[in-house]
Amino acid sequence: MNVNASFLLSAFSPGDYLVTIEEKSKATYLRAYTNWRYQAVEKTRVAVRMLGHFLRGSSFRTAPKEQMEIIEIPLFDPPLCFSCCQVTGDLLVGCRKSLVLFSLKKQDVNDPLSVLDFERSLIVHVPGWTPTRVCFCDGYVAIQMELEILVVKLEHFHQQPTHDSVVVPKDINTSIDIEDKGLMRQVPQADVSQLEQDDFYICQKHQELLGEEARECGVSVTLERTGMEHEAVDSLGVSYILYRRFAPDFFQGHTVEETHLHSLQLLPIFTVTSSQDLSCEKKEREPLSMFCFLSMPNTGYLYSIRNGVELISAYQYPEKAQQAVLSNQFLHVITRNALQCFTVRCSAVAARTEDPYVDTTMKACPPFTMDVCALWIQLFIGLKALCHFKNHVILLTKAAVDGDGESGRGPKKAPSKKSTSTKQRALSEIGHGWNLYIVNTVSTLHLYSEMVEYSKKYKTSSPQAQSCIHLLSEAHLLLRAALLDPGVRDPAERGELEAAFRESCAQLGDCYSRFDKRDFHLALPYYKMSGLSVTDVIERNVAFSLKSQSFGKGFLFYLKHSLYEESSEELCEETAGQVLHIFSTAEPSQLPHVVCSPCMLHANHATAFTCLEKLEATFPSVIVTLTKAAVALKMENLQQYNTEMGRHAEMLQVYGFIEEPKLLLLLSREGKSIEPTALAHHLKETQEGLLVASVVALHENNKVKLEEADTFFKELCRETGDEKDGPQLLVDFWEALLVASTQEAVIQELLFKLSTVYIDRISTKENSGIKPLKTAEDLINSCSHYGLIFPWVSVITPSDFNMDHHYQEDLQKLQSLLSGPSLDPSSIFPLLEQLSDNESPGLSIQVLCATKLGDYESCIDKLLERCPQAIIPYANHELQHEKQPLWWQKVLPELCKKTKREGNESNTFLSSLKETLLVVAMELNPLDFLNLIPDDGTAAFFLPYVLECSQKNLMT
Repeated sequence: MNVNASFLLSAFSPGDYLVTIEEKSKATYLRAYTNWRYQAVEKTRVAVRMLGHFLRGSSFRTAPKEQMEIIEIPLFDPPLCFSCCQVTGDLLVGCRKSLVLFSLKKQDVNDPLSVLDFERSLIVHVPGWTPTRVCFCDGYVAIQMELEILVVKLEHFHQQPTHDSVVVPKDINTSIDIEDKGLMRQVPQADVSQLEQDDFYICQKHQELLGEEARECGVSVTLERTGMEHEAVDSLGVSYILYRRFAPDFFQGHTVEETHLHSLQLLPIFTVTSSQDLSCEKKEREPLSMFCFLSMPNTGYLYSIRNGVELISAYQYPEKAQQAVLSNQFLHVITRNALQCFTVRCSAVAARTEDPYVDTTMKACPPFTMDVCALWIQLFIGLKALCHFKNHVILLTKAAVDGDGESGRGPKKAPSKKSTSTKQRALSEIGHGWNLYIVNTVSTLHLYSEMVEYSKKYKTSSPQAQSCIHLLSEAHLLLRAALLDPGVRDPAERGELEAAFRESCAQLGDCYSRFDKRDFHLALPYYKMSGLSVTDVIERNVAFSLKSQSFGKGFLFYLKHSLYEESSEELCEETAGQVLHIFSTAEPSQLPHVVCSPCMLHANHATAFTCLEKLEATFPSVIVTLTKAAVALKMENLQQYNTEMGRHAEMLQVYGFIEEPKLLLLLSREGKSIEPTALAHHLKETQEGLLVASVVALHENNKVKLEEADTFFKELCRETGDEKDGPQLLVDFWEALLVASTQEAVIQELLFKLSTVYIDRISTKENSGIKPLKTAEDLINSCSHYGLIFPWVSVITPSDFNMDHHYQEDLQKLQSLLSGPSLDPSSIFPLLEQLSDNESPGLSIQVLCATKLGDYESCIDKLLERCPQAIIPYANHELQHEKQPLWWQKVLPELCKKTKREGNESNTFLSSLKETLLVVAMELNPLDFLNLIPDDGTAAFFLPYVLECSQKNLMT
């Protein structure tokens, strides 16, 4: 086939098809080539078909994969440009009046035979726009005209889109603004045509609109669905992403054409996870980040358009560029005679999208706002076109021939608007001298090594430290981009990249730890990412400090965080001694915290004590004294320990423990549990009150969680054999914390824990025999959650009740909690099964709970059955106000029954009945009172109370 024209070409991997725009006999065709790779190995069988039509021949069925197939794609308007989606394989074609989207799909011809095909699924109308270039990727559509760029996204909505998502077309060609001596005036469209005829060029102002602001650009975008169900129309809408309009630059003798946009690209960045199977391609993969690159002859712009729109970088070219192509590692630009390569910031943006820990103390990444730089320049003659594939740059050049005016350098007169229309010239008209070059880019590891070597000359020069950091940051971003590339599938290659990445992190950590930079704190995350141990980092920086005679801020920042965090690494005695020397020299005020670090377990105690003594001589404080006491205890010098502990009051010592919690508790080496220190064990034996008060203060100052404090006391009491859920010291802590805490959630949890322990001890009658720090009376007087025990409760369980003193205390504490305002009895109601109401303690608790739950009648029944002497105190206390009718509705009838059944032998029931009658006689009128008297011949017993009731009513 002789194609008498130039063509556009694109090869695409998800469907492995190739698309061209071809001109033949003054007609333009859009064609897709499938199985095109077989043509390269001289398997010349070719089939041609129209879109949606399939060949049914036997040869097609028997060997479908061994012949190339050309799919003719018909269009109403001639195609001008096209773009293939890297995610789905769909094809977007730009025509003069609209954009047409073809969905890639597989058609089943004969089982199991399937072939690639396209379906026209959507037409995008953009009135007034004739695209010179389009890009399509993952629903994002970028459209370019000569001086304008518009990026929108096609999105599916779960409901009928509002006016914010589907744009109604509107007329945007009624007028054009012209700047006239700083004033803007409206020029009718007819006048514009006249101006064009008079050789004027209409220039609009520069404008940039990001996100939803782009909706105000005046460009309407409407969608027309084809080939799909009507229901799907309502679920598809348009979101505006980016609009930018450029004012043409006529400086340096440029013509109008030379100021137009010449490059547009959408670049997705995918993520690679450890669980991903790198041996297979997934069509259904979602990009981690999306970037839009556009370029003028002198400047290029890189935007991040996923999860917010932001300008990432602006590229200033040293000379006029003809084309630019972006990859996830480089930006390649061609001028008339040079291929230039610039760094990009895509990996810096993608890293922050992929990992939420970036820009924290855990991980870091060079900022995407860092200035870009040129990496290399290669000279060529007559560069015309540029393409990038993996690590290859493909160049099309045209050498100058006789009569070719391209070599002329003289100024050219700007042609008129009418003469600026561009046309593609046929290959036969262009002439000879065309060449195709394939340039292999430098491998990532090799370029990384070169950049590291080049940065070394700046390391010894502090004023040029920023240059060193910039170079190492560029190298770091190259490695990040390579690691984000799913195309890197070789485990050995990925392993080399990961090793180089860790080395890069270590080098950046060295820079930030040594140079006196404002962002010295970045030494911490970079060293963490490097995988170096604390000992390794110390050795690297100590060697450097011998030359510089000082320790960098970043190194001290890293060392403090590494020591203060619950690190599992234990430094050897020599390295620990170096740490003591470092802080004694650079920051002596941090010595108490350093000595308490679990990393310093093997430090020489005598050396540590000497350093602390020197510090105390200059800056005495409670924390220094407590740290000296802890070290003296490790040295088994009890006399020195007692001397240090006697220097300050216990309240001041509590403040010291708040400042340094590791004096009392440490995380285990596994980081999963709490380990009490030697000082905590000693305080348990000698000063329990100080220990409990200190842990309460730690909790209230958010230095330790409630679960961690519980674990601390359980571990502390484990050696004594008191390993039950409620060792006495832990219960003392809960009681003390309940007094101090103001957090409602903590209070409720403590109330449940204490109630559980009290109930368990009362039911099992087991107690460690350890005297609690606070008695029930102490708690009632100091804590609002413990209420005064109700009088009727004391009748059930009097103070001289036959019970051990410890159990009596636990019972009174539980009764006090139930008598207080805070404990919800429903939370502990299931636990009451452990307590029998046949015994007074269980009866008192069950009646207290039932009373707080409002079950007064069952309480009256229980008391009449188990402890009738408490019924009148109970009624006097509980049956008041709206509960008072229970006196005659419940108490009086039940007492009458009990008295009649027991006879005169029951003085308790009889006296309770008389007291009840006195109350009823005072509250009821005579008629109601008479109705309550039983008709069993005992009316004479009630006559005195009837008389008293009548007299009361006569007086009122």
